[in-house]
Amino acid sequence: MAENFEITDEMRAVIGIESDPWTHEVTTTSVRAFARGVGYTDPVYFDEAAAKAAGYRSLPCPPTYLGTPVFIPGKSNDTFSGPKATGPGVKHGLKNVLDGGTETEYFADICAGDTLEVAGKVSDLSVRESKTTGTMLIVTNESTYTNQDGVVVAVQRGQALFY
Repeated sequence: MAENFEITDEMRAVIGIESDPWTHEVTTTSVRAFARGVGYTDPVYFDEAAAKAAGYRSLPCPPTYLGTPVFIPGKSNDTFSGPKATGPGVKHGLKNVLDGGTETEYFADICAGDTLEVAGKVSDLSVRESKTTGTMLIVTNESTYTNQDGVVVAVQRGQALFY
């Protein structure tokens, strides 16, 4: 448990530095698998005719599914398939972490057949006190999803709580 913790200038220096983009693919198989895995039964996620009848170009991505990172041996994280950390990180020395939640803001449909370029950055750092964990560092990360036509289709913000 951290008793006293302050955000340093070195930590603040990483705010806003965008990562290199990473490719995510959206396929009919991945849309169906995600929808099935979370229990969706709406035919638009499984049947292209139903999706097109509902006004989509193809199977739409279910909420919170933003494609699958392309795995490249030696360059990808072995667990999550995205890129290994290449940019500066927030060096804080805290050992414990909690998921602070994620929110996604959509600007356009994402459908099977789309290829998304994803770039992330640390967008905010803050410190809060907790009665149970002591001082916590809250790191907010933001990822921007741009489709093959250069259109930003989603922005996802997530928080990690370090203590």
